[in-house]
Amino acid sequence: MKTLLKPALLLCFFVTGISLANAQEWRKEREDLIDQKFKLVQEDTTRIRWRKGGIFNVNINQGTLSNWAAGGDKFSFSIASTFTGYLAYREGRHTWDNVLDLAYGYVRTTSLGARKSDDRIDFTSKYGYNIGDHWYASVLTNLRTQFTNGYLYDSVPPRLTSRFFSPAYLLLAPGFDYKPNDALSVFMTPISTRWVFVMDDMLASQGAYGVDTGKHVLLQVGAYVSVNYNKEIMTNVILKSRLDLFSDYRHNPQNIDIFMTNALMLKVNKYITANLNVDLIYDDDVKEFVNEKTGVKGPRLQVKQVIGVGFSARF
Repeated sequence: MKTLLKPALLLCFFVTGISLANAQEWRKEREDLIDQKFKLVQEDTTRIRWRKGGIFNVNINQGTLSNWAAGGDKFSFSIASTFTGYLAYREGRHTWDNVLDLAYGYVRTTSLGARKSDDRIDFTSKYGYNIGDHWYASVLTNLRTQFTNGYLYDSVPPRLTSRFFSPAYLLLAPGFDYKPNDALSVFMTPISTRWVFVMDDMLASQGAYGVDTGKHVLLQVGAYVSVNYNKEIMTNVILKSRLDLFSDYRHNPQNIDIFMTNALMLKVNKYITANLNVDLIYDDDVKEFVNEKTGVKGPRLQVKQVIGVGFSARF
């Protein structure tokens, strides 16, 4: 009996050792699976927190006339392009929205030569902290300028009136943002700071865009409101609209500066869209326009309208 007990005990220890080794190996595999699942959950959460995308449009139009009795330019060519990109972050009560709008258009005809038809660089970044139903305590910054030189064709040669960072508008505004839904945002503040930059020496020497003669920067302090609306108003038709209002407390606060941009996009198919863009600007400091009756220069409502059908790509 004793002779059998010793081998039996050895066999038990051996089996127990194998079982413990297998248990440790199984435990390690289970922990690895749990860690892998946790990492996947973290990655999914990160994807949900960050959203990014964009849309690029380009419209091209070309025409030629030969022995055309009704008349017209022998050759015309135009191209209009726009890009809108966004990067948004959401976590708990925190939101952070970044939007970049770019536009550039070019027209060339036999009689008029080459001119630009559109030119815009517009970047907005807004952080918000939810403080109640649809209300956010926010900080907004906006930079708006253009790519290339701009001219008024009221004389020969044409008059240079703008270029990159001449002007440029930089706004910093703490305030409150009302977001009743995903389509509408109303940002408002009783106090904001705006800088107007005119970095071109020639334009600065003329006191263009309200800067003091010979200076390059104008500081403005005032109230600011920005209304943004972006929604698919019907199937394959998207309306994107923005209205900015600014009142300078220190200089004619009753003359409110207006910047409004509207884009109506009709999606024909995956790659083809029709676009209508209408921009409105009124700035009391832009006194570039001559009154035909009095001959005196002063501000006017500026209107820009671009329509086209072309290629569209979404990212």
